[in-house]
Amino acid sequence: MVKKYWLVKSEPTAFSIEDLKNSKNQTTFWDGVRNYQARNYLRDEMKKGDGVLFYYSNTEPNVVIGICEVVKEGYPDHTQFDPESKHYFPSSDPKKPVWFMVDIKFVKEFKTPVTLEEIKENSKLSKMKLIQRGNRLSIMPVEKKEWDEIIKIGK
Repeated sequence: MVKKYWLVKSEPTAFSIEDLKNSKNQTTFWDGVRNYQARNYLRDEMKKGDGVLFYYSNTEPNVVIGICEVVKEGYPDHTQFDPESKHYFPSSDPKKPVWFMVDIKFVKEFKTPVTLEEIKENSKLSKMKLIQRGNRLSIMPVEKKEWDEIIKIGK
């Protein structure tokens, strides 16, 4: 199976790379995704061993802060069934869950975070989904050449 690459977005005030590093085994489940296309990536395409860029959105500046790895493939997001969760989805049925998640593990924090501005200015990243007009997904695929370029910049 060919390794794939992904970018996941988080606001640092909601869940930061420090939170991930401080999690048990530096691993967490990536819950709360409530977009069908992003759900399909989680459920159907993200596989164990895939690379993940950890991206901070809604901050100044927006940056790729580090690297993670998928360590558990898509499974039902338990928060959809929890009335106390802000991600509760009342119409979800445990027998036919709507929303899924994966587990990711911390790999590395960049010495030099890669800013959104650097990504936009880099011709090798000009087709990256992150900078395409109207693409606001919290999870998106990344091409191998884009992954390599981000890694090179982030050191």
